[in-house]
Amino acid sequence: MARRGRLRIYLGAAPGVGKTYAMLSEAHRRAERGTDLVVALVEHHDRPRTQVLLQGLEQVPRTEFRYRERVFSEMDADAVIRRAPKVALVDELAHTNVPGSRNEKRYQDIEELLDAGIDVISTVNIQHLESLGDVVESITGVRQRETVPDEVVRSAEQIELVDMAPEALRRRMAHGNIYAPDQVDAALSHYFRPGNLTALRELALLWTADRVDAYLQRYRSEHGIRSTWHARERIVVGLTGGPEGSTLIRRAARMAAKSSGSEVLAVYVSRADGLTSASPRELAAQRTLVEQLGGSFHHVIGDDIPASLLDFARGVNANQIVLGSSRRKAWQYIFGPGVGSTVARESGSDIDVHIVTHDEVAKGRGLPSARGARLGRSRLITGWIIGIAGPLLLTLAMPEPSPGAEFASDVLLFLSVTVLAALTGGLYPGVVSAFVGSLLLNYYFARPTRQWSVSEGHNVVAIVVFFAIAVAVATVVDRSARRTQQAARLRAESETLTLLAGSVLRGEDSLTALLERARETFGMEAAALLERDPERRKWSCVGSVSVTDQARPLNKPDDADVDVPVGDRTMLALSGRVLPAEDRRVLTAFAAHAAAILDRQRLKDEAVRAHKLAEGNRIRTALLAAVSHDLRTPLSAIKASVSSLRSDDVAWSDEDEADLLEAIEQGADRLDQLVGNLLDMSRLQTGTVEPLIREIDLDEVVPRALTGMPDVSQVQLDIPESLPFAAADPGLLERGVANIVENAVKYSPQGQRVLVRASSLGNTVELRVVDRGPGVPEGDKERIFEPFQRYGDTPRGNGVGLGLAVARGFAEAMHGTLHAEDTPGGGLTMVLTLPTARQTARTERETAHAPGPRGR
Repeated sequence: MARRGRLRIYLGAAPGVGKTYAMLSEAHRRAERGTDLVVALVEHHDRPRTQVLLQGLEQVPRTEFRYRERVFSEMDADAVIRRAPKVALVDELAHTNVPGSRNEKRYQDIEELLDAGIDVISTVNIQHLESLGDVVESITGVRQRETVPDEVVRSAEQIELVDMAPEALRRRMAHGNIYAPDQVDAALSHYFRPGNLTALRELALLWTADRVDAYLQRYRSEHGIRSTWHARERIVVGLTGGPEGSTLIRRAARMAAKSSGSEVLAVYVSRADGLTSASPRELAAQRTLVEQLGGSFHHVIGDDIPASLLDFARGVNANQIVLGSSRRKAWQYIFGPGVGSTVARESGSDIDVHIVTHDEVAKGRGLPSARGARLGRSRLITGWIIGIAGPLLLTLAMPEPSPGAEFASDVLLFLSVTVLAALTGGLYPGVVSAFVGSLLLNYYFARPTRQWSVSEGHNVVAIVVFFAIAVAVATVVDRSARRTQQAARLRAESETLTLLAGSVLRGEDSLTALLERARETFGMEAAALLERDPERRKWSCVGSVSVTDQARPLNKPDDADVDVPVGDRTMLALSGRVLPAEDRRVLTAFAAHAAAILDRQRLKDEAVRAHKLAEGNRIRTALLAAVSHDLRTPLSAIKASVSSLRSDDVAWSDEDEADLLEAIEQGADRLDQLVGNLLDMSRLQTGTVEPLIREIDLDEVVPRALTGMPDVSQVQLDIPESLPFAAADPGLLERGVANIVENAVKYSPQGQRVLVRASSLGNTVELRVVDRGPGVPEGDKERIFEPFQRYGDTPRGNGVGLGLAVARGFAEAMHGTLHAEDTPGGGLTMVLTLPTARQTARTERETAHAPGPRGR
């Protein structure tokens, strides 16, 4: 089988940190060592230093595609494969290829190079990882349309972080080393703000740290290292299902808060026999609590609770365990030292054990479960020893029978040993003990002694009764043990199903979390949900988890040790060991839940798509109505005026011509405003509004917003000179204020002026537009901000109902708000709130220096 190539990725927090530069520098180092290396594709973006590094490296010509009357160039994967170098450089891993290319995404081209045995060095920014799309959008306000699945990046053999401080990156940007000079100001004031860059940098550092941790886990697994390496703080909280669990979780969370990057893992260990006194309600509440505090919940099955707890802690490389003080009463310690003491004794020097006091200490937790509920290895061995050695030792200890000795007393002594063997080891040790005891009684104690014959009939009856009783007791003990074991297993199953049902009721829909829970519950190495394409009859993996990256991938049922079908198309597959048949009942519940999660995710996606289609249809319908009627009104006025001017039948006076020209001008202005609002609404709907926030003086912007109004005399301005600067985009603010004021003038009674008043309140600036019109009822105040909405009996032709919707959209894009209030004495007041410039600067500084969220 041909060797598969290795992938190396340079990861950056933002464009311009130097990923491509680092990749080319590494290429020169390898080329100097004699490595056969080619540049398959590198985007230098006209950056001089990057272009210089390209010199001296062999470049494979690109292939060209024509799309929409333009010519684009992409990497020629076939040419690279024919060239067959040792290493190929492929820039921008998340790039989307031009339509018409063989593969949709560039990472798919890279997969072909890797399959051909070519090592690939590539680059990618943290914002292009698919799982971080929502996080990056919440930070920067920009949705990344080009993404790459996390699995592709995680599969890289090496991931190297190219780091740069936000201040240094902004200086590089200001010097023109990244973008063209005419793009620098816009970039620095929007995407490359210090707060954005700091948050993206932290994302990149945390993601890289997570990968380093995965590499560490894999190394420890490959080399069989069981001791804990204190690379980062991991705190395991041992839960019993009792009420003290919440106290332990909060204590662990406080400990984790003292060290950045710490993790809290709450684990509940239930015995395989199911004989534990856990409260499902308490466990569900504690699971919710630990997840709210940023930790994770785990359910593990193990017969030896201290050993299972320590195995779990060492498996996740934890260095601290938090346990609660025992709830047992003093006399109950006769049954053993307890879980806390055992864990502390056996934890060794690599794990610290914290015993936390709580309100339930020494209040009791019931008698411990009988250790005989399930016959284990040690108990069976003890039963065999008693069954065979017990009668022999008893024979040596008993004196020679005297002529008058009672044979029945000897039988009772041997019967006690046989019953003890049966109680300890079950059926077979009891039967063997009865057989050995019968032979010894016959030979040493029944007359004549030291012979295999029995002269007295009542002794024969005693030996037969002895053997029958011994076999009966052993049978009862064995049957009782099996029934107890069955009941215990059913209880363990019910606990697992209760936890599973609780996740359903909570609405958890993470397929990965469910698969991880199934893997942990049954102690498997990997778990995956497989789905079969009914047309191609081929299986594909729609979700998987594993202990390490080296675990065997599960891509079809033949790869699994255990598989449970759900219908004809879905199957839950696990690898690691073969499970007993009785475990498949619970596993079937996991499989059904996984399939339900998959169906819910698809239904949710379809609902989102349907909602978008319905919203698009509604807007299109309203737009068609606006175009067919509202836009016709100014067009009709323009056409009528133009036709009148061109008419030769009427001799127009200069005054008439002036009126007609004024009507044309007003209609054109009206048409321009309607089309402008339509375009603005389209930008808001598609999310392409990118404001350029800077310091502005409302005394300069607001008067410009009133310039194009027909009758400025109806507006009264009250903007104090002492007003602080606002942080806003002047163009967007001007358009928004114009729409608000125009709407107020439209509804104001004749002769009533609209008041535009500005004031400051705390860290905000308020602009209030006050009219004395009919007002709006409380229930309709939000509806007037929806697109294509008119209030009351406004006649058609007075607009398409977008003015206030556009104004609110622009306000929110500038981190402000717009809402309606009642005017005292009648009317409506629109309140536009914007942050002050100094508040925006302080917020950015705090964001730049504040620590980010902990966690992986």
